[in-house]
Amino acid sequence: MTMTIKTGDNVLVITGKDKGKTGKVVKVLSKENKVVVENINIVTKHNKPRSQQDKGGIVKKPAPMEASNVMVVCPGCGKASRVGHEVINGKKVRVCKKCKVALDKEFTKASKKENKKTIKSANELKGATLKQAGSAEKKEVKTEAKKAKVETKEVKTETKKSTSTTKKASK
Repeated sequence: MTMTIKTGDNVLVITGKDKGKTGKVVKVLSKENKVVVENINIVTKHNKPRSQQDKGGIVKKPAPMEASNVMVVCPGCGKASRVGHEVINGKKVRVCKKCKVALDKEFTKASKKENKKTIKSANELKGATLKQAGSAEKKEVKTEAKKAKVETKEVKTETKKSTSTTKKASK
């Protein structure tokens, strides 16, 4: 089975001595199904001096832990969630199962830009029509603006879905 955790992901430890701690994935050992997380599962290692110039001592470093003991923290909702997969723009992207936001960075950036453009165009349309309309027509324009807001919300949800699917496709 393929791993849904990648290097650089923020993860939450769900079992073990470090339960409840979060950290960044430093290394993924896919053949062993293990993950090394920064400042979590710290072990002490006693190093013996190999030569007279070399010093021995006690070194603390993170050890690999089972990947099933860790959950990915979604950048969109900030909660630990399972990882789903969707196809966006012909690429398989990892997606948060709770909020459907793409976990891959290149796809989240693209979706945010699209959302900003649609909101900006809706606001410009609303402002231009209010300046031109009379008092009776202003009510109609306001209802049209409300409709435009609803449409932008729909576009936002669609772009979130598309960004999540593009993230899944890229992985």
